[in-house]
Amino acid sequence: MNFNTKVIHGGQQHEPATGSVNVPVFLTSTFAQTSPGVHSGYEYSRAANPTRQALEDSLASIENGARGLAFGSGLAAIDCVLKLLNPGDEVIAVDDLYGGTYRMFTRLFEKYQLKFTFASFDDVSKISALITEKTKLIWLETPTNPLMKLVDIKAVTDLVKDKDILVAVDNTFATPYLQLPLDLGADIVMHSATKYLGGHSDVIAGALVAKTEELGEKLHFIQFASGGILGPHDSYLVLRGIKTLALRVQRHSENGLEVAKYLESHPAVDKVFYPGLESHPQHDLAKKQMKDFGGMVSFTFKSGKKEDAIKFLEKLKVFTLAESLGGVESLANHPTLMTHASIPAEKRSELGITDDLVRLSVGIEDKADLLADLERAFG
Repeated sequence: MNFNTKVIHGGQQHEPATGSVNVPVFLTSTFAQTSPGVHSGYEYSRAANPTRQALEDSLASIENGARGLAFGSGLAAIDCVLKLLNPGDEVIAVDDLYGGTYRMFTRLFEKYQLKFTFASFDDVSKISALITEKTKLIWLETPTNPLMKLVDIKAVTDLVKDKDILVAVDNTFATPYLQLPLDLGADIVMHSATKYLGGHSDVIAGALVAKTEELGEKLHFIQFASGGILGPHDSYLVLRGIKTLALRVQRHSENGLEVAKYLESHPAVDKVFYPGLESHPQHDLAKKQMKDFGGMVSFTFKSGKKEDAIKFLEKLKVFTLAESLGGVESLANHPTLMTHASIPAEKRSELGITDDLVRLSVGIEDKADLLADLERAFG
């Protein structure tokens, strides 16, 4: 089954009692049993709910995985992965990553004796020196948030294929339409399903997809025991969003490239971070492991001034100044004051997340209106 068909039919079936084409929203906490322990496969909605199950089956299908799991947020999904580990275990994570992930790693899980090493994955061969017998997880984002760096997923998985080390990939920016980490050797894919999978800025959700049934069962036990599940109505919204994922991300990518080209040619702009540009240092890798380049674009000003970035953001009309990304509407963000404020200033500076950096989530509006909005904001 090809991807455009998978997003609609993958892992799905018509509701058997009525033949309903859409999965109903099963607003129930519990399910009747004919005898103690004898039931239809559903006992209690924390363990499984038919609407959430339909979403989880869809997630597994579109990521080419064995099992999908849906959570109350992307961070709840990450929390579940980290609970696979034991005190004393070590995690190697890409250094440029979402601020909430960094906050969870350093402020929550370090106190439970997990050790986190943040590293650049520009040269994967250098990661070997960081691996010890205690390394149990490698955490990747690609493209990264907000500097749009790429990681060669296959090179990383090849590096650890004979070791007892899991590789997890935050695939939020790329989506399975553009990139399939499990096919490249990863063990776990994570999504903030709030973003492109939901796609309409109307739900908070997270997702995991495991490559194997065995790993999926371990993650499901943690989900069940910890309780960070996604409710049935929110599951329905994400499932509905997935049905148009291919169409939306195709348009996001088309508009993203046009915006990136416009910014690259603008006299007020210093650097543009977008893997679809030939100027991106990892453009060839992007072409190798991604189908297209997505709708996320970041840039800095030649002046290097924070004030210019703020002034620009305040003038936007079509782009909305707001947290989040991946919705049908275009959004603009100031990482140092918004999404990455939880990362210490010295760490941001070291990574290149400067005060004049702007991150754009390019939506599916008419590109002429988006470019005109940017031009006004620069004026």
